[in-house]
Amino acid sequence: MKIFKKRGEMTHFQILSEISKQEPHLRQKDIAERLGITVQAVSENIKTLIEERYITSKDGRAPYKITQKGISKVKKDAISLRKYSDDVLETMNYYKSIWPAIATEDLKEGENVGLFMEEGLLYAGKSKQSANAEVLCDVKKGEDVPLSSLSGLIDLKVGQVIIVTVPTIKQGGSRNADLELIKSLYTSDFKKWGIEKIDRFGAMGTVSRSVANKLSIPVDIEFAISSSSISAAKKGLNVLILVVGDMAKGIIRRLEDDGIKYNVVDAHK
Repeated sequence: MKIFKKRGEMTHFQILSEISKQEPHLRQKDIAERLGITVQAVSENIKTLIEERYITSKDGRAPYKITQKGISKVKKDAISLRKYSDDVLETMNYYKSIWPAIATEDLKEGENVGLFMEEGLLYAGKSKQSANAEVLCDVKKGEDVPLSSLSGLIDLKVGQVIIVTVPTIKQGGSRNADLELIKSLYTSDFKKWGIEKIDRFGAMGTVSRSVANKLSIPVDIEFAISSSSISAAKKGLNVLILVVGDMAKGIIRRLEDDGIKYNVVDAHK
């Protein structure tokens, strides 16, 4: 894992996390017991963290205080660790013994069916596909069907994300947004990026919701925009999202981390 590649980086992260709790009487012995390491190891790591200006201390002794640099490091490492964990959990999901899909027709127990993705959902039917599975019980068309013994690869083209930035309320909000541009991006202009259609529409922030209301565009995604957009794109869906001001920076960073193709359009008048 990249953030813990260097020896001791995980220990640094754990010690900084403990110190960040701002317990007034936190001792090296307390940290050692919580982390399951020796007091000497804690002492050596704290010395390094002080030298690197992640924490401050008088004469290398408690109380310890985490610096702004240390806070930034903990946040960055925690986000990276969470992303790594999410990726591992997502990978582990591929090893489930039973998978659900939507039946495109009546299916019988024991039948071998083809699998394909459509509108972000997994479907199972009798048509030949590059991925196959075994049906575990009789189901009717449109029902969720339990599957096992998956084999092959599901054909899936990763979707794209279009980020449209709109003015903040201090910049005039929806009144200074280029509504015609946004409407054209939603209805047809996305084709210039090789996108066939917009599958999901998101609005981040009050101004974005106001713009969507003015254009009578139904909002599919309103919360956890970054995670939802990435998840949708990975399932083959194309997403257009309205974002207020600098909020786009965080979303762009997440998209780049996950290798999702995106385009940014300024919709200020």
